Amino acid sequence: MDGVLNETTNKIHRHETGCADFRTTCGATIHVAHDNLRLIAIERAVTDADVTKCGRCFADGSGY
Repeated sequence: MDGVLNETTNKIHRHETGCADFRTTCGATIHVAHDNLRLIAIERAVTDADVTKCGRCFADGSGY
């Protein structure tokens, strides 16, 4: 499953199903420039020690 990584905050969000752009389930990235976002496999992103999960998108996440 793909997620949207905010490279500014190093926070991964769930990608909104059926959307081609960087829309997320929680909507927290709507104001972020596309240059700071990228689609990445969630499993791959969470293995990076600097990446955290969004608390709105994931039950085991932290913060917004």
